[in-house]
Amino acid sequence: MAGGKGTVLVTGGTGYIGSFTTLVLLEDGYDVIVVDNLANSSVVAIDRIERICKKRPLFYEVDITDEQALDEVFAKHPEINSVIHFAALKAVGESGEIPLEYYRVNVGGSISLLRCMERHNVTNVVFSSSATVYGDATRFPNMIPIPEHCPLGPTNTYGQTKRMIEQVITDQIEAQRRKLKAAGKPYEQWNAALLRYFNPCGAHPSGIMGEDPQGVPYNLLPLLGKVATGEREKLQVYGDDYPSRDGTAIRDYIHVLDLADGHLAALNYLREHKPGVRAWNLGSGRGSTVFEMIKAFSKVVGRDLPYEVVGRRHGDVLDLTANPALANEELQWKTRRTLEDACADLWRWVKNNPKGYRQEPPAELLAALDAQNGN
Repeated sequence: MAGGKGTVLVTGGTGYIGSFTTLVLLEDGYDVIVVDNLANSSVVAIDRIERICKKRPLFYEVDITDEQALDEVFAKHPEINSVIHFAALKAVGESGEIPLEYYRVNVGGSISLLRCMERHNVTNVVFSSSATVYGDATRFPNMIPIPEHCPLGPTNTYGQTKRMIEQVITDQIEAQRRKLKAAGKPYEQWNAALLRYFNPCGAHPSGIMGEDPQGVPYNLLPLLGKVATGEREKLQVYGDDYPSRDGTAIRDYIHVLDLADGHLAALNYLREHKPGVRAWNLGSGRGSTVFEMIKAFSKVVGRDLPYEVVGRRHGDVLDLTANPALANEELQWKTRRTLEDACADLWRWVKNNPKGYRQEPPAELLAALDAQNGN
């Protein structure tokens, strides 16, 4: 592999956000090596990436908690110069039920990864963090929309693992820089981006690539997609007694392609500016309630989707809306796609691929993609 921009290792690269970031990296001229244990994803995502951009990432079925297997990938590919780290368990509700597994996989796996990076002198890492590290930002005055300097205070185990990994990465990067500087050696090459993002949604506009959660999805829009296709009877809305405009929780939804572009922008920033450790919010800056999202998606589908209000979930907070000004300014990045785009793209994906990656996409979608690519 010998791409113009170098080689990036993407952990969790067959997952939802990981696969879209792999696509964007390849389109931008990077070579990509994906490691994933396929616990909540499909290797078919690799085929879809290739179908869209005519480039294929290398793929290894590796669990990041298996440090020896991960180390073998680094040893085999000395050309790796950066890592984008997605691999993690990611369901807020589930994290409260099996906390030890979340700490083992998310924190333990990240430590394995950082140890491999140090051994193989791979010095840039972009970390897929989360807005859940902020917890309930309404407990502070003037912190909605949420800026990066908002004090951290996760309210659930998933958020705690993300905050912990941020700290581990920060300590490791700063230790490497300090050690090298004291020895009179170059140290600026050690850098990390902590990307705190809000609620990813949407799919590829071609309709052949999207989110394909194994089992029951935990996020609002994939659940709505299953209601729209008839796979689920109705959506459960967790609480309508929040102090919001309609009683439901407020979230900042961001198209997955915009989010992938944010990872690319962060990686390029690390390589160019060598800032040490930086945290950026990736969000639209617009908050939407659960009811507003149901209405927006129902409009695209063409009918009202049934829902039922149940009690609040443990660990949920009122408002997670980003203040993305820092990323807008420093990364020259901002969301370009609308909520309507995200809903339309998601519906195109779930309507045409009700079995996700366990089926071939419709021939007419593939023909349209090939025509667009000039084939």
